[in-house]
Amino acid sequence: MRVCLMIEGQEGVTWADWVRRARITEQPGLVGLFRADHYTAIIRPDAAALDAWATLAGLAAITERIRLGTLVSPATFRHPSVLARMAVTVDHISGGRVDVGMGSGWYEREHEAHGFPFLDGKQRFELFAEQVEIVVRSWMEERFDHDGPAYHLRDQLALPHPVQKPHPPLVLGGTVKPRFAALAARYATEVNTLGAPNDELRGRRRELDRACADAGRDPATLGFSVMTSCFLGDNRADAVERVGRFLAARGDDTDPEAMLEARRERWLAGSVDEVAERIEELRELGVTRVFLQHLNHSDDEMVALIGDRLLPALELQR
Repeated sequence: MRVCLMIEGQEGVTWADWVRRARITEQPGLVGLFRADHYTAIIRPDAAALDAWATLAGLAAITERIRLGTLVSPATFRHPSVLARMAVTVDHISGGRVDVGMGSGWYEREHEAHGFPFLDGKQRFELFAEQVEIVVRSWMEERFDHDGPAYHLRDQLALPHPVQKPHPPLVLGGTVKPRFAALAARYATEVNTLGAPNDELRGRRRELDRACADAGRDPATLGFSVMTSCFLGDNRADAVERVGRFLAARGDDTDPEAMLEARRERWLAGSVDEVAERIEELRELGVTRVFLQHLNHSDDEMVALIGDRLLPALELQR
């Protein structure tokens, strides 16, 4: 099971924070540092947000081992030719350590604030699907034309090609329904989904397996990852205290113990042993990678706990 850290970068994470977090993440054995791609805060009323891909380019230059990527870049933010070139640039700077997360976009407030068109759900998915095709073709083909509902390309030659072959891992994030599953089966390296009870995750994996079978693809070649909030402690009381700090940051007076209990099937929260047991359950469900959503980016102690205690516990359970 691969374990990565995921940071909500739109919640006031400064460049100094990113540098510190990257250096800490390289030490304990986590395989990657990923970030959300948003320009408007979600947890707090207002917060600063550095651009996701510009941040990754900077981190690529100062790290050596960890993988870097977005979870996920909305199709509504950028032209696919721009996204493809940004990703290849980070791929070259990092020496082949970038994963490219793509999704259809969902945060209406953010779109309104920045002037991004917020289409209806069907239109956003169609735009997303067209972007995925263009991005992959830009990485893999020498020259091509494209005529679609949203984009028209003529004699596209996107050089340089990626360092990683055949292209950087493409992680598609979204609701696992038939049309999304079919798109993933055709193009994705991995599908990322939000934390959920085991029965829901089994259903999502089955939907992806069906789509792969329909596409003539071995389901084992399509990765299946979960992104979920992580509140880890030496014991349960420590985890509850971390939940309390998160609730305070967003002005929520919910009882943290009640919140932890209500989300226990969706979050990775509790003592080291409790979280390790839950991750083992995810592995048995066919999950190939877990993204620990770290909602308090200044809490370096929890990252150290992941490296010092959680990852060794996972190794012992294999």
